[in-house]
Amino acid sequence: MNVLMFGWEFPPNISGGLGTACYGITKSLADRKTKITFVIPKTYGDEPHDQVRLIGANQIDLIKSKIRIERLEIPVECLSVESQMVPYVDPEIFQKQHISILENQKSSTTSSQLPAVKFTGKYGPGLMSEIHNFSVVGEYIASQTQFDVIHAHDWLTYPAGIAAKRVSGKPLVVHVHATDYDRSGGKINPRVFQIEQDGMEQADCVICVSNRTRQTVIDKYKIPAFKTRTVHNGVDFSKADTSSSLPRKDKSKIVTFLGRITLQKGPEYFIRVAELVLSKMKNVRFIMAGSGDMHHEMIREVANSHLADRFFFTGFLQGEEVCRMMKLSDVFVMPSVSEPFGICPLEAMQSGVPTIISKQSGVSEVVKHTIKVDFWDVHALGDAIHALLCYPSLSKMMVRCGQIESGNIKWEDAAVKIQTIYRELISSTLPKRSDHKPRSRKICKLSSKAGRAIAP
Repeated sequence: MNVLMFGWEFPPNISGGLGTACYGITKSLADRKTKITFVIPKTYGDEPHDQVRLIGANQIDLIKSKIRIERLEIPVECLSVESQMVPYVDPEIFQKQHISILENQKSSTTSSQLPAVKFTGKYGPGLMSEIHNFSVVGEYIASQTQFDVIHAHDWLTYPAGIAAKRVSGKPLVVHVHATDYDRSGGKINPRVFQIEQDGMEQADCVICVSNRTRQTVIDKYKIPAFKTRTVHNGVDFSKADTSSSLPRKDKSKIVTFLGRITLQKGPEYFIRVAELVLSKMKNVRFIMAGSGDMHHEMIREVANSHLADRFFFTGFLQGEEVCRMMKLSDVFVMPSVSEPFGICPLEAMQSGVPTIISKQSGVSEVVKHTIKVDFWDVHALGDAIHALLCYPSLSKMMVRCGQIESGNIKWEDAAVKIQTIYRELISSTLPKRSDHKPRSRKICKLSSKAGRAIAP
């Protein structure tokens, strides 16, 4: 079977868990003889091409493809923001960045000046415009490609998936890796919510990364339960280093937070629990690895709490840096406020690090040998950290059982379930309900000028 898949990033050029998940899914599907054409906004040339046909939307020649320029929203001059922001960030952040667009750009721009659409591949100020342009180019790619089913990852690619379905008539799967309710703490952005809801309503099947996320899709987005499926994420341990921890001259224990430093991940609770633990024992260092919109705020919070000599910020880590960080850690903590899944705890468990996760995470549905606490209960979290640091037998048991358990959570299992969904869609055996109709409303067009949604 052939699949046309849309994503926003692909390893090794990733900013967060979305790219990692896309690679795990595509690799495992390809191993099971599924042919995948994976479309992303921009390719860098160093992506693996051995199992997946990778297409950058920026490679499409507008002249040869005869894409009408007026359908695109093309900034002639755009100052992109170099950051590690990922798809789970509110677009309002992007609007605050500076972007310069020449006056009357569409009237003065000709096809000979623009052989291809320029995508930054970043989550910067032109994000909403790039989403629209990506859908236009995605529609053209769909018209020129042979495939059986469309698979769109996360809200950034839903418009492209809808466009591909419209031009091809093929079934559409949308994959919900997170919702705006997770990213915003309940204060949703209406434009993002509408894009998400449009994608889910137009889809023939909605894949959710956890039962928690599936319930959000049903309750908040009003998607009928029969159209939703839960497929838990996996983790790739092909390059995992399960050797003993790295030697350290400093005898201090290390407690690690690894992830985006945003509201969704609960970094402020990590700082609050650091105060509690350090009031009981002094030989502990706390490390916050990652980047995000709350990064500087958390640095100020640490300074105000007088924890500067016990608290360290590493910035964004990936690849070997993550492996090394895990090897240095004595405890891994994920205090997420709302975590659709959460791959990092599985990586920590496989690396031999005892883990503590919030009950508000999807990964808590598939693991037993980790300590689970409510994200807001810093006293319970502090007691758990203290116990793992002070009782070696408890820590060793968590490490031994955690490695066995996490090793059984594989992308191959996710691929089997996704292939089953593909086959059901292709053979039209997924349950259908004639009484369910998407709400009647105008589909919004994305405006690049102010990032607002306007009805055509």
